[in-house]
This record gives sequence, structure tokens and C-alpha cells, in this order.
Amino acid sequence: MGSARGERLTCLVTGATGYIGGRLVPELLAAGYRVRCMVRRPEKLADYPWAGEVEIVRGDVLAPETLPGALDGVDVAYYLIHAMGGGAGDFAERDRQAAHHFADAVQKAGVGRVVYLGGLYSGGRLSHHLESRAEVADILLRSGVPTAVLRAAVILGSGSASFEMLRYLTERLPAMVTPRWVRSRIQPIAIRDVLRYLVGVAELPREVNRAFDIGGPDVLTYRDMMLRYAAIAGLPGRVIVPVPVLSPKLSSLWVGLITPVPSGIARPLVESLTSEVVCREHDIAEFVPEPPGGLAGFDRAVTLALRRIQDADVATRWSSASTPGAPSDPLPTDPDWAGGSLYQDRRARRTSASPEALWEVIEGIGGENGWYSLPVAWRLRGLLDSLFGGVGLRRGRRDRRRLRVGDSLDFWRVEARESRRLLRLRAEMRLPGLAWLELRVTPDRNGQGSIYTQRALFHPHGLLGHLYWWSIFPFHSLIFGRMPRNITLTAERRAADNSSREEERVGRS
Repeated sequence: MGSARGERLTCLVTGATGYIGGRLVPELLAAGYRVRCMVRRPEKLADYPWAGEVEIVRGDVLAPETLPGALDGVDVAYYLIHAMGGGAGDFAERDRQAAHHFADAVQKAGVGRVVYLGGLYSGGRLSHHLESRAEVADILLRSGVPTAVLRAAVILGSGSASFEMLRYLTERLPAMVTPRWVRSRIQPIAIRDVLRYLVGVAELPREVNRAFDIGGPDVLTYRDMMLRYAAIAGLPGRVIVPVPVLSPKLSSLWVGLITPVPSGIARPLVESLTSEVVCREHDIAEFVPEPPGGLAGFDRAVTLALRRIQDADVATRWSSASTPGAPSDPLPTDPDWAGGSLYQDRRARRTSASPEALWEVIEGIGGENGWYSLPVAWRLRGLLDSLFGGVGLRRGRRDRRRLRVGDSLDFWRVEARESRRLLRLRAEMRLPGLAWLELRVTPDRNGQGSIYTQRALFHPHGLLGHLYWWSIFPFHSLIFGRMPRNITLTAERRAADNSSREEERVGRS
């Protein structure tokens, strides 16, 4: 190819609803390419922030009759499709058929280049999963169309199945008996570097038709990665004891039990870890230079993946869906089990009080005004916090009626305040995790009254954090359950009192 990007090449992205595809599209758009997305169900792309900037076509690699139209006029075709789950023979056969259909279609359509993201392997016996990835790579390389195969091991980024498995195992198990594969050497790579390579190989010289190993600067065992993850996440040291009795099948069942990653996805990932996955060459650097500062190491990649939680940006954790964010950021279209645990207690109540009257009560919460539910329970929680060295309830509030961002409020701190709309408080009590209380006002659509919405959020820190949440869960209805009713009734009563005083004033005049 070798053409200038000013010519606005057209890139087709298959698998655009997947983890890699959903993050690649905005990178291609930012690089100046036209982008077409091929999906089986176009409606699934409706929630993506870039949906209005791309062409969306219906197509299915297992239905070859749908491919010519999708590939018409395409310069670069990204093949990001992998069958997961089911038996080994099932997904391998689907992958084989799909690759043959796509290889035939790109050759007939005159596509200039194919780019495929496969799995990294270092020789020896391959798992069924990696064997299938290698077979797909060979089929595409023999298609007659110049093909670049990028082979990666564990991809580090919030939402990546490999990363989420690592996250949940480490966070939920302070001590664990593990299979022997935790000793396998792995060369992980940050999602931002994977995407940089994927964009960078779009315009390789036509004579380049080969595979490239891609990986970050660190080579670690899975055990090393768990220990380093724990340190980065601020967890106590983990006790990891490898044993020889856990087969990949038993391991995947164990992973499925401990983590929310489905067993059908966990099993091929676990099987892949039984082999060493370390780069044997770094030839990609000849065509795609490393970024300033080099590739992201393991610690940097994990820090980026955890940034949303570490920055306490919980209430807007999906903000990357409305504004361009880092490739490591979570997206609302990531699977439900991705992004780490975030427990939530949500309650709402409609009231006849105006948004202004409701906001007046919300902004006056805490301190001498109390928390509108079981004062004894709040005092007891403050006392317990004080006994464990926390701030307790003794701080009160700076102003009885007004709050501003940064104010201390009993054992909370004001993290966000939007007048007549939102008050978000971050807990500063002693907790095995991070906690927020969010109070929101929404005008009723009929123009009469408003809606009060309340969310208590908790991001657990290790196993103790999960146990803490479930131990206090039975008391939520007593503490949080009464707040919406009492707050809205107070707003209605104050509004009625104000109305009566106004009528009296008018009558006297």
C-alpha cells in the first residue's frame, strides 16, 4: 500500500462490538481513516460514541454471501473475530470456516491489506485456543492479500478478559492454591500499545506478509503478575502456593467460581497460560517505532487500567462513552463482568416538592440537621469509626445551609456539587474499600414536583471488602431505605410552610 494518509483510506473493522474492535475504531478515526464496521446486528453499535462517524454494514463471516458488499472499496480489513466457548472442536471449526470465507472474500474484493490480531506462542505444544489462532493466521497469510498478523499474549486493559481474570483472582483471594501454570513466563502488553500497533501496520509496504510478535517490556510469571497487581492496587501481600493437581479444565472451573469471567471464556485463556508466551522477535519496531518513553510496562499498564477507581471517578466511570478517553478506560459496552466490582444500593422516590425545595433539604444534610434515618445508627457508625482511628461524626459541617466541593461533612467529604442537581459525598471513614453517597434531583417530566434519586456505591478492597459489603447489606434498608421518604417529606413540608407564610404575607398586605 504505502500511500499517504491524506488519501483517506477506508478501513473495515470486523468484530467492532468486541473489546479490541470497540477501542480500535476511534483510534483509526483519530488517525484520519474512513471506517466501516461490519457486524451481524448493527443495532448493537447504537451506544458507541463514534457510531455516527462510521459506516455500519451488516455482515457475517459464517455467511459468505454477506461479505462482498461489506468489503467493496475497502483498503484495509481488520479481522478481529474469534469464536470462544463451546468444545475445542466447535470453536476451532467455526474459526477455520470463518477465516476461509474471509480470505476468499478479501482476495476477490481486491482489498489492499488484512490485519489480524492473534495469540502469542513460543513453540512446543499449543492449547486448542492458540492452535486455532495460529491456524487462522496461516489461512489469512495464504489468502493472496498482504497480511500482517500481530501476536499478543495477555492484554492489559480494563475490560480485557485476560486482565479481568487477573484482577478478580488477585482481589478476591488473599491466599490461594494455584495450578502450575502460574509459573509460566508471560510477556503482557498494554491495550494502548496493541492499538498503536494495529493502526501502525495499516500502511505497511505491500511486500510485507508475515506475523509479528508484540509484547511489553516486562517478562513475568502469572504469579509475579498477581503479586505486582496486589501491590499496585494497594492490597496486602498475596500467598500463592502452586500445586500440580489442578488441570486446565479444573482450573477454568475454579476461575469461573471465583471470578465473574464465564467459564467458557476462562477455559481457553487458562489453557493458553500452560505454555510460555514470550516474544521471539521485535521486528515490528522496524515499521512502527516505539512511542516516546517506550512501551508501557506492567505496572504502568495496570495503573492505567485501574485509573477510574483510583481517581474515584465512579459516578462517571463510563465518561469515555461521551468524550474520547484512554484506550485502557472502561466502556459501557464492555461485558457485565468487566471493570471490577462496584456494589450499589439505589433508591428513588417521586415528590410533589419542587427541585428547589428538594435541593434545599439535600444541601443541608448532615451535621446538626442529621441524615434523615435512624440517628442512633449513624451515631453508632461514627463511634465505631472513631474507635478504629477514623474521623467519626465529630466534624459536622462548615455551614448549616450551604456546601461547597471539598467541605468535610461528618465522616464524608463533598466530592461534587451541582446546584439543584447533584451532591456526591466520598466516605472518609475507615473502610476496606472506597465508598460514595450520591443524592440527585431530577425535575419531573410533567413539570410538577421532582424525583429524588439516591445511590450508595462501594468498591471493595480485597476479600475483606466483599465480606464487609455483604455483612452490612441487611442493614441497608434500615439506614438508606428510610432516607428517600424522610428527605422528600421534609421537602414537601417545608414547601407547604413557605407557601402558607407567603399567603399570610399577601393577606396582610
